[in-house]
Amino acid sequence: MDNWDEIRTAFQVARIGTVSGAAEVLGVHHATVIRHIDALEKRLGARLFQRHPRGYTPTEAGRDLLAVAQATEEQFGQLASRIKGQGETVTGELVVTAIEGIADLLVPIMSSFQAAHPGLILRFLTDMRLFRLDYGEAHVAIRAGQVPEEPDNVVQPLMVLEMAPYAARSYAAAHGLPETEAEFARHSFISAEGAEMRAPYSRWLAETVPADRIIFRSTERAAIEQALHDGLGIGFLPVYRGRRSPDLIQVLPPRTEWTPPLWLVTHVDLHRTLKVRSFVAHLKAAVKKGWMDADTDAGTASDS
Repeated sequence: MDNWDEIRTAFQVARIGTVSGAAEVLGVHHATVIRHIDALEKRLGARLFQRHPRGYTPTEAGRDLLAVAQATEEQFGQLASRIKGQGETVTGELVVTAIEGIADLLVPIMSSFQAAHPGLILRFLTDMRLFRLDYGEAHVAIRAGQVPEEPDNVVQPLMVLEMAPYAARSYAAAHGLPETEAEFARHSFISAEGAEMRAPYSRWLAETVPADRIIFRSTERAAIEQALHDGLGIGFLPVYRGRRSPDLIQVLPPRTEWTPPLWLVTHVDLHRTLKVRSFVAHLKAAVKKGWMDADTDAGTASDS
């Protein structure tokens, strides 16, 4: 079986007889217990419990599975004794997942956190898919857009990521810059493709600019930024990054409709552990101090 958490949950439900009792013993939300049982039954293709008003009673298949689980539970108890106290130290592995494109913000914060806790091993993951906090794929997630609604997660607002269209000074010298949206049809644009098209600024660009004027598209943020610096056209960047690039000019000021909020997401089971609490506090402190303060200031369209 590839997920012991589900078996352990089923064992506690069988031992106690109720979802609420198992949730209390395991220290999880009752919805997590129900989800684990449903997932395990679906994977095995058999009912493990009979549901009734008084609680849950194991079926024959459930008793077979749980006999093995009971023996294994003792081994887990021995393991817990050996690692007791590790949950209240900032050691071991900390897995952080985030949207692509903000590594230059996060990695310095993670580096300073690791320097303060040298026993920590950091993993920073980005992918097109969302990592499952409820299955332990990450301790902390930074997500953009709509408020994450997965059950059992603790969601906190982190910040807003201001976006604006930029152009290279070489592009402005060769083609000028639009002063209004009515002039967009005379200019070339750079845009994301694939999943990145869900971003509010990407949707706005697709709705506002004629399709034949978007002359470069990519699924890779680094390629989009390189094309922008090479003067291929006008494209969106986070404002903090545009300000750090003296070769770029901000074409229009940032707008609320382009700005994706960033959310700090942790799982309810890990939210109060010392390791996660310490990193979340460290991250929030960096945001409060202005983690996006520019090293250099760049011009706006009025400079040209």
